[in-house]
Amino acid sequence: MNSYIKANLAPNKNIGLIKLYSNDDFLQMKKAGQLVAQCLNYIESFVVEGVTTNYLDKLIYDFALSKNSIPATLNYRGYPASSCISLNNVICHGIPGNKKLKEGDIINIDVTLILNGWHGDTSRMFKVGKVSRKAEILIDVTYQCLMESIRLLKPGVYTGDIGSKIQEIAESHRFSVVEDLCGHGIGQLFHDHPNILHFGKKGHGYELKEGMIFTIEPMINAGAKDIRLLADGWTIVTKDKELSAQFEHTVGITKNGFEIFSDI
Repeated sequence: MNSYIKANLAPNKNIGLIKLYSNDDFLQMKKAGQLVAQCLNYIESFVVEGVTTNYLDKLIYDFALSKNSIPATLNYRGYPASSCISLNNVICHGIPGNKKLKEGDIINIDVTLILNGWHGDTSRMFKVGKVSRKAEILIDVTYQCLMESIRLLKPGVYTGDIGSKIQEIAESHRFSVVEDLCGHGIGQLFHDHPNILHFGKKGHGYELKEGMIFTIEPMINAGAKDIRLLADGWTIVTKDKELSAQFEHTVGITKNGFEIFSDI
């Protein structure tokens, strides 16, 4: 069975096939991707001791509306906020609240904005004041996992090559890769086929083809890979309460390589 379909021939829903997008689609994704990158650049100066994550989320909401875009997470399957803000041992999907940031915190801010029907999706780590040496290393290694896996991208590479590279880097520093969560296809849908695992074997998974668009968003734990879902139904934390870090980019596969949409 063919696993791929031209995006213009596919319905705007997840049909279990990998959509291949046009050059014009790539231009739209670049606009959406640059917008979320601008949003995180804007928010950086506000990530300081004493600020609440609710305040940061409100800034993101206001930024989105000022740019004629919509926060994709707001009311998505009941999610109550315009961003996911994950603090310290929170792996992902942290719900903004009244908790104030304090010196030494590490924080992931994950923003997806819909611009002209296209989803820009990115996340980045921020540090509140001076953080521990372990936290510094974890953040650096997680970013390396993302960027080194992106540098592999071109037609003919497999999704398993992405996961293999991430796993190799993380485990060489005695960190672990969260296996229960993954990257995903994206475009006019928030979450589409295929899933992009952050662990795996070279040559396994789906073959990359020109026109594919997806996120890579490795979640790396300082301790074990095991996770726990909190009672709110969204927040996912490390089971051993060790620190976790994440970076995310939205990328497209070009004729000879890749394009990072969520970068400026």
